[in-house]
Amino acid sequence: MNKPLPVLPLNLGLMAASPQAGAQQGGYRLPPAALQAIVDAPRAPALSLSPQRNLVAVVQTPPLPGIAEVAQPELKLAGLRINPRTCSSSRFSFGTDLSLLNVGTRKESRLRGLPRDLRLADLSWSPDQRHLAFTHVALQGEQVGEGGEGGEGRVELWLLDIAERKARKLSPQPLSAVLTRGFNWLPDSSGLLVHWRPDGIGKAPVSDGIPTGPIEQDSTADGHVRQLRTYQDLLKNEDDARLFEYYVTVQMAIVDLQGKTRLVGAPGQYSRTSIAPGGEHLLTQSITRPYSYIVPASSFGERVEVRDLHGEVLHLVADLPLEEGLPPGNDAVSAGVRHVSWRADVPASLVWTEAQDGGDPARAVIDGIRDLVLLHAAPFREPPLVLARLTMRYAGIAWGRDDVALINERWHKTRDYKQWMIAPAHLSSPPELIYAGSYEDRYSSPGSPVMRADVNGFARLLIGPGTTVLLDGAGATPEGDRPFLDRLSLTTRQKERLFQSAAPYFENVAAVLNDDGTLLLTTRESPTERPNYYLRDLTRPEGEQLTALTSYPHPTPQLKDVIKEQIRYPRADGVEMTATLMLPPAYDAARDGPLPMLMWAYPQEFKSAGAASQMTGSPYRFNAVSYWGPAVFLAMGYAVLDNPSFPIVGSGEDEPNDAYLPQLVASAEAAVEEVVRRGVADRHRLAIGGHSYGAFMTGNLLAHTRLFRAGIARSGAYNRTLTPFGFQSEERPYWQAPQVYQAMSPFNNADKIKDAMLLIHGAEDSNSGTFPLQSERMFQAIKGLGGTARLVMLPNESHAYRARESIMQMLYETNAWLEKYVKNATA
Repeated sequence: MNKPLPVLPLNLGLMAASPQAGAQQGGYRLPPAALQAIVDAPRAPALSLSPQRNLVAVVQTPPLPGIAEVAQPELKLAGLRINPRTCSSSRFSFGTDLSLLNVGTRKESRLRGLPRDLRLADLSWSPDQRHLAFTHVALQGEQVGEGGEGGEGRVELWLLDIAERKARKLSPQPLSAVLTRGFNWLPDSSGLLVHWRPDGIGKAPVSDGIPTGPIEQDSTADGHVRQLRTYQDLLKNEDDARLFEYYVTVQMAIVDLQGKTRLVGAPGQYSRTSIAPGGEHLLTQSITRPYSYIVPASSFGERVEVRDLHGEVLHLVADLPLEEGLPPGNDAVSAGVRHVSWRADVPASLVWTEAQDGGDPARAVIDGIRDLVLLHAAPFREPPLVLARLTMRYAGIAWGRDDVALINERWHKTRDYKQWMIAPAHLSSPPELIYAGSYEDRYSSPGSPVMRADVNGFARLLIGPGTTVLLDGAGATPEGDRPFLDRLSLTTRQKERLFQSAAPYFENVAAVLNDDGTLLLTTRESPTERPNYYLRDLTRPEGEQLTALTSYPHPTPQLKDVIKEQIRYPRADGVEMTATLMLPPAYDAARDGPLPMLMWAYPQEFKSAGAASQMTGSPYRFNAVSYWGPAVFLAMGYAVLDNPSFPIVGSGEDEPNDAYLPQLVASAEAAVEEVVRRGVADRHRLAIGGHSYGAFMTGNLLAHTRLFRAGIARSGAYNRTLTPFGFQSEERPYWQAPQVYQAMSPFNNADKIKDAMLLIHGAEDSNSGTFPLQSERMFQAIKGLGGTARLVMLPNESHAYRARESIMQMLYETNAWLEKYVKNATA
């Protein structure tokens, strides 16, 4: 348990909350004690179900990391963020304890031999369930060696023997976990394929800081228009390129269960490695030069090869070039081979897809075929076979057996989605349509097929008698989400509903524990009960089906009696809206009158008013009060309208953003009128807020309405000309729709902002488009125009904030802003 923080004198918080003119250099500040308690509330552990579904690995979730953890050294190279101390991707939260929970007996077992001060990063069950591999991130100054000697930071591979309940370090050689987690099980569970930091690689190259010449980039006119999205953390020069190469170079090796190792080939820049189900072939993807200064590593060239387990190349799959941008449109894809993977249900067959339109959705195609899905079996001497011809974009495949696989395709422009059944071993048989519809139509969603790891650890369809599959779905209805489990016959298309969540609880299927779908692991919650795990036996009478597996207590009992209601109300154009209305405990509208209110939203684009009008969420979900969302301010006496619908609809050929501002304003007006009509909110004491695209929304509502006395804008973008090749679902470049980009940019309308705007931004935001510069320039515009604004840049924070100090500061600033400009505002 965390020690309770001392309660600060109330006047201290209010005095510090008063924004001062000019720059301020104060230290981190704390919000009122009621908000601190929510930040430090206990967090539920993370669970990982074993392959045989009778054990659960329980990983304790720690409190928020401190700023010292978040401020560790970090390299920003080719769109990656790398911790040079550990040769791994930057991360700041780790599991602090590990135990095993027996699903049948519901008893938890303690483990022996775990590392001191465990910092668990990743874990993976062996396919045969005899072992659990996990990585421990040891930092400099810790006792990291077998004999207790000190050493540099490293990612260590550990092995837990399930029968003995004992852990041990498997190899003294540190892993490289920059592009991957650094380890994967062999299909026969005899060992692991690992990525090591190569011996003899030496120290990272250090620049002398003296330029050897200018940095040059070229563009040659070729008539091809490309989308070049804005990215952070790109390579800037050849020094960066050499440093990038150093940190992504790995040595593949196979480590058996006793720690004996065998190197696999020479070191290389492997971005992905995957062993075939048969255990004799290795698929590798390695990054190749030339690099780029305008796109991240994910767009660099790659050489895709099949190797044996000694590292010898057996087959070249593709030599993919550097890709600096795609053709216009959200349905654009790479021109060549993409999505290369192993077929899960045979020993060694590759599957991939290739666009037949050059990746350009605007290009006409023969017979309407956009994508081919190809299958190529070892030893790869014969030409690949065509597995499927798709009229939309390939969207994944669920493997079952020779006569059953489910393949998906979708098209963003129309939101169309189709699922087909194919017989991979009988390609002359035509595909059978299983489902067709719109993927934004939640009410009609059939759910996703239930998958099960096979003996090799590969996910496959759980196929029952009569060629049936199980479908797990969210169960969206006009009354709210009601998760379900169906059994679908792939031959007759008939469905049988095995389970559906029922009021007054929200129950979701976490896993299917047996083959016929009658024994389930579920999470169950209600407005006053946090989610806990249960066993549900559908073969037993209704009242005797449930057995509790966990009993996590309410994390914020002081707010247990929060009042919550899922409300519906119309927009002026007839679109039905949904929102979650939350009120402080014991509030009574007739007795207490209207409250100051914080609304928190995130706009979403739709292609039909019908889909935009569908109910979202559930009235029976737990009344979670998190420091990240708006509900935390219930503790300060505010009413909260969480996630009110802000749909932006573009039907037919119309693009949603052509009418962005009128629909945005209409959505806000409808929400305001509804909460005022209900008597729970004071029209003159309203605030609007959001994160990322919600911050963008906030800037626009302050610029184009006087509905709100203040806005809270976190990590947003405000000038769309700085994201000229699209944003969110907008696929047109600026030069094709300049009036849309200009009208939607709050920066262009900063002179119209007459109410107080608080801007908070992570100083190291890595999200595409939301450069810290966006908030800095927006603040400068409002300040220069004589408006009211405050800018808070959080050191070492990215798009989402991680350090406890940063979260406390965020709440401190937001609370002070609401106190000053909303809570005590007058008409």
